Amino acid sequence: MKSVHLGKESEKIACEYLKKNKFKILNQNWRSGRFGEIDLIVEDINTKEIVFVEVKSRKSSISDAKELVTQEKQTKLYKLAKSYLYLNKKHDLPCRFDVIAIKINDKEIELEHIKNAF
Repeated sequence: MKSVHLGKESEKIACEYLKKNKFKILNQNWRSGRFGEIDLIVEDINTKEIVFVEVKSRKSSISDAKELVTQEKQTKLYKLAKSYLYLNKKHDLPCRFDVIAIKINDKEIELEHIKNAF
């Protein structure tokens, strides 16, 4: 499975998981200027928080996927989130950053949702 296809398939799996677990999908692959992209922006229906979700996937293990959210990536996501909240006039709402790590290969799919990841 090529990395672009792996990424798109992983985001699809993450969306399905989130919908089943009481999250409302607000945006997918949201971009802002030079900062980059947020994979998923959702609302946690239980807590009413805006959740910025980074989806990471690997063929080998979930641990490999989790470790891909570096300090540099966290800083970019923080800037993107600030931009999203400002542009959408949601800066008064509580928010958090989650990571969904997915192991996906021909044999299995394994998912871990890490709330308040950073």
